Amino acid sequence: MERRIGDRAVVLGGSLAGLLAAKVLAGHFERVLLVDRDELTGVTKARRGVPHGGHAHGLVARGQQILERHFPGLTEELRTAGVRPGDFSGDIRWYFNGRRMRPSHSGLLSIPATRPVLEHHVRMRVAALPGVELLEGRDILAPVAAPDGRRITGVRISTEDGGEETLEADLVVDTTGRGSRTPAWLAELGYERPEDERVVIDLAYTTQHFRLESDPFGPDLAIIPAATPAFPRGAFFYRLPGDEGKVELSLTGMLGDHPPTDPKGFLDFAASLPVPDIHRAVRDAEPIDDPVRFRFPASVRRHYEKLARFPDGLLVMGDAVCSFNPLYAQGMTVCALQSLTLARLLERGAVPRPAEFFAGISADIDSPWEFSAGADLGYPGVAGRRTLKVRLANSYVARLQAAAVHDAELGNAFIRAAGLIDPPQALMRPANLLRVLRASRRRPDPATPFEDRSPRASLPR
Repeated sequence: MERRIGDRAVVLGGSLAGLLAAKVLAGHFERVLLVDRDELTGVTKARRGVPHGGHAHGLVARGQQILERHFPGLTEELRTAGVRPGDFSGDIRWYFNGRRMRPSHSGLLSIPATRPVLEHHVRMRVAALPGVELLEGRDILAPVAAPDGRRITGVRISTEDGGEETLEADLVVDTTGRGSRTPAWLAELGYERPEDERVVIDLAYTTQHFRLESDPFGPDLAIIPAATPAFPRGAFFYRLPGDEGKVELSLTGMLGDHPPTDPKGFLDFAASLPVPDIHRAVRDAEPIDDPVRFRFPASVRRHYEKLARFPDGLLVMGDAVCSFNPLYAQGMTVCALQSLTLARLLERGAVPRPAEFFAGISADIDSPWEFSAGADLGYPGVAGRRTLKVRLANSYVARLQAAAVHDAELGNAFIRAAGLIDPPQALMRPANLLRVLRASRRRPDPATPFEDRSPRASLPR
């Protein structure tokens, strides 16, 4: 039995970061109240509070491992719901610069659930925990501070009848995402705002759903031509769980080159991808809806760990601290890593001090931020300081991706780093360096090896 350290914790925001925070807090507080302005119970569709929820999402390998640790049996539960797990390397067609990475068995599990489906199953698990209560349809108004401003003692929220109420709390955790108002609240209480670090990428996702009469995937889970500086247009193309023949296609474009939202423009953009399989699959398919766009102007990291003063009784985690370029699918997994840091501090038997918590989650963020922000600086149009380290790393990763067309070991090394199993520095281990150098002596193959040539079986209607 975990030690109880307080009567009540309040979590602001019901997305994945909030759900993971509530799961961890439930073992240490008599009651955990999770507050969100959206309806949550039974919701399996994209919510207003998660505007990117209707677009492609990925839970990389480390995230899957942490979710399974928090919720034993979750992977099998998702499988029963129609989600088909597979190997991150062997069961996904990864393309870099139009050439397929050699598939192999990485031993890392991919769970191709949509964001709403994944959140729904995690939310059901969290809501069933003793002492956890979901307060839905409530606006979060402001934190409540002690008279001297040194401690947050609760939060004001709206009531169902349009009034206000104050929830007293031993701990308040802000997981309200990129729109978090904690920086403004700090200023109102006489504290400094955290320093922002931004990488402006002007990214957009445009997503449309189709019903196919033939199967372009064969045994694979997805077809993913990854965006690179040489081929900055990308896509995520995969089956939707539990609905035979229904697929989701998210097209991506950087630096203002946004996939159109009119059906013809959408298909023309798909035709411009360096991998023709996707356009061939959807050009004559039945569209289920119209294309919808989601814009992501910049990756943002708020350096709470650098603040000299911060009120006790308040923590911030998830996208409210750092929101990553979604092309790299790191956001949900970094939230999961932060939940482990929160759990570790709570196990000491006291409400975590903000300085210690922010230092811990800063360490969780460092490697993923280095991976994604450094990769974004490989695009000439992205503004930022390109240190020698960044330039060498981007040049090396491009060569490694080219070598992975023929060398499955290098492909697995990349999958492990992208999946946050290994740090980015692992890509430069001596064995990998030697493989990349050996491959650089090969004449580049303009063809796409390992292109799927299996029969395109008809799908039942």
